[in-house]
Amino acid sequence: MTTIAVIGSGLIGRAWAIVFARGGCDVRLSDASPAQAEQALGLIRTGLADLHAAGLLKETPDTVLARISVSDGLEDALAGADYVQENLPEKPDVKRAVFQDLDRLAPAGAVIGSSTSAIPGSDFTEGLAGRGRCLVVHPVNPPHLVPLVELSRTPWTTDEAVAKTRALMESVGQVPVTVEREVEGFVLNRLQGALLNEALRLVAQGYVSPEDVDRCVRDGLGLRWSFMGPFETIDLNAPGGVIDYAARYGGFYDRLESQPLPPAGWQHEVVTRIDAERRAALPASELPTRQEWRNRRLMALLAHKAEASKQS
Repeated sequence: MTTIAVIGSGLIGRAWAIVFARGGCDVRLSDASPAQAEQALGLIRTGLADLHAAGLLKETPDTVLARISVSDGLEDALAGADYVQENLPEKPDVKRAVFQDLDRLAPAGAVIGSSTSAIPGSDFTEGLAGRGRCLVVHPVNPPHLVPLVELSRTPWTTDEAVAKTRALMESVGQVPVTVEREVEGFVLNRLQGALLNEALRLVAQGYVSPEDVDRCVRDGLGLRWSFMGPFETIDLNAPGGVIDYAARYGGFYDRLESQPLPPAGWQHEVVTRIDAERRAALPASELPTRQEWRNRRLMALLAHKAEASKQS
């Protein structure tokens, strides 16, 4: 699977183009707006230069960029493609329409993945003749800096499609996980949601400030979670491993699960307070600058993890 069609040249599409080209694939970039696709090449060039400066690109930016071309329409992008990554807006009708075209035009052996972050794949693939080759391939933003990617089956996705996609993702440096059955939010967002719900509950009930919640994760949980998952973390946090940890703390977690969110949930007035505190700390006009800072920190962390992996 070395010829990749990337459909949509927005933020996620551009990042996917970097991922595949960096991994040695030939990438055809397609967008309904040719001007936007051409503009995307310039932004991709900048992203590759940043990766090179951080020591995260084995080749020169120009070498990688040469593997990316802008296609003259959807049919041109799909001709001879081994894999298709769709990145259009999060609207079911849009997804259904484009997947009808992708299934009709893509080569019979091509796997078709969607970057959707919320819509179940069954919602837009059920009526397709080639629905067995379709699945959700949900990245973490930005995918060229955060390697995890969720491969979520539909009820009819074939084992072959999953296996081929998983092998492709591993070959280009991503870290795939397979979601064996459709579930709202997939896996990563559900894990994130559990933490966010508890954070909201603690702030709404006056136990802690929003800033101190961020400190608990940034300077506490996040340090371990940057190189270990939750199950390995608890395995190392009790003398007898997971069974011992469950015996010690399982009752608390059971009780915690039954506690409700504050009234109105994420429409609670505390959300407005949290937003106000964030805007006082970071004006909305500075969000893009802070996002660039985040990306640089992610690059530095990736470089550190890569070096630590070599040493271990």
